[in-house]
Amino acid sequence: MREPGESRSALNTRSGAIDSVTPMPFAMNGNGKVINNQELRSRNNRDKDNEKLAVSAADLPKAPKLALAPAAARPLDRIMEANDKFKSVPLAGETDYFGNMNGYMVDYVKKYMTNFGDRLNHVSGKGGATFEVIERVLKSHSIPKELKYLAVIESALNKNAKSPVGAVGYWQFMESTAKLMGLTVSGRRDERTDLSKSTHAAAKYLSYLYDQLDDWLLVVAAYNSGPRPVINAMKRTGKDDFWSIKSYLPKETQNHVLAFVATATIMERLNHFLLPGVPTNFDWSTLNVSGSVAKVKKAANPLLSKFTEDEVKRMAIVRIKTPLDLEVVSQMLETDRRQLGRWNYDYFDYLETYKAGNIYNFRIPKDRLDVFLEKLSAMEKASAKVQY
Repeated sequence: MREPGESRSALNTRSGAIDSVTPMPFAMNGNGKVINNQELRSRNNRDKDNEKLAVSAADLPKAPKLALAPAAARPLDRIMEANDKFKSVPLAGETDYFGNMNGYMVDYVKKYMTNFGDRLNHVSGKGGATFEVIERVLKSHSIPKELKYLAVIESALNKNAKSPVGAVGYWQFMESTAKLMGLTVSGRRDERTDLSKSTHAAAKYLSYLYDQLDDWLLVVAAYNSGPRPVINAMKRTGKDDFWSIKSYLPKETQNHVLAFVATATIMERLNHFLLPGVPTNFDWSTLNVSGSVAKVKKAANPLLSKFTEDEVKRMAIVRIKTPLDLEVVSQMLETDRRQLGRWNYDYFDYLETYKAGNIYNFRIPKDRLDVFLEKLSAMEKASAKVQY
């Protein structure tokens, strides 16, 4: 995870160092080719050897295309499961989400699996217990379980993974962001290497990013580059989807998002092919599913629009001088955490740049104003225990 405000040069330096974290890297360029030069040379040599042994396709009998077994397809009831906080994470083949970019995404998955199937199989084999913990913690925050694959992209589930700029652990937190999310980082103790605690912190950070961006691919992009490059790209284009702003993001961030979608798609829908490999006659079009995204009008991203008239009527604004944890506020006010996050979409900026005495106009449901004022002191004390 790139530190918000970290320089491009520092990011490039960190990118090279992650190559040394086994079995990373998984990143590919926009054409689906390996970034790591050593692997690229090795792959080119194998291709030359294969050319010598190649047999003309015309000499072989045509085999019927192998379709994805229905049992392996992504169940619609799981995609559409009740979740009052977040939308589902899009996987390649979900045509309602990817639209005319779906073919590109499926082709990327195909190349990604060819290049990194062995490594993903290694992670899948050793990561069972780790995935169980991550999934349980994410569920406690109502975050889709597919976000566990972000830890694969970040660290290959290696708790000791460390970048040259100081990002550490399963979720590659920088020290300042880790502390902001409630982790202890000191000479004697570094909770970034604690699976459960660091995953709770990652879930909190992902929630804040989703509050701002309202789309999981944009969240993954912001997790890599920091929120500012993503927000700037959205404001520059007036768009709020990854494909529209992709060219305005750092190249590493573009690759990071594509690698995440590919990894999640492979692990969720093609994991039974990891060890033997995908058959040559596999019909990749069977990845395509429709109806995976609810047919509802998309809510305008809060970064690109104002609140509705109805929201303004139901909203009260309270000036606060001490940061509050949104989950603490949600619990004590008995109100929806997702609504708090959406109304306070710029709240992470306040947390990130907070100095004593800074004021934030905190938006809450008007019918909870009396409870908020009554419990403010308690919320401040409880919030102080989980951050800063």
